[in-house]
Amino acid sequence: MHLRVHGKGGKVRFIPAHPHSLRLVEAWLEAAGHGAAPAAPLFQPLHSNRGADMQPLEDGAVYRDIVRYWASAAGIDERAGLCVHSLRATAATNALQHEADIGRVQDWLGHACVSTTRLYDRRAARPEDSPTFRVKY
Repeated sequence: MHLRVHGKGGKVRFIPAHPHSLRLVEAWLEAAGHGAAPAAPLFQPLHSNRGADMQPLEDGAVYRDIVRYWASAAGIDERAGLCVHSLRATAATNALQHEADIGRVQDWLGHACVSTTRLYDRRAARPEDSPTFRVKY
């Protein structure tokens, strides 16, 4: 199963979905009453979508109504730099720290150049990940 992601410049890419994530998405769709329309947008207005031409939630609403709400519920202060992009950066950094191939992370994020993806790579900032600790004496 894949998620269809619409990115900048009209680019569309398909991201493999983790089985655990799929179960959570299915539960969300069922709870939101959108389970009968698997091709519909994941985030959509609850009351204004009827019929076949379901529209996605406006871009700003995803951040304003979902990300900020749940961050606040988790005790995360928005002034600490929370934004949708910080969530994306955290996911990329986490994948790289768990030994994901940087080229695959590049594709996952939709970056045209791997040097952009390297901006998310914080592994060199940890002393234990330095090549110094890989040398055998």
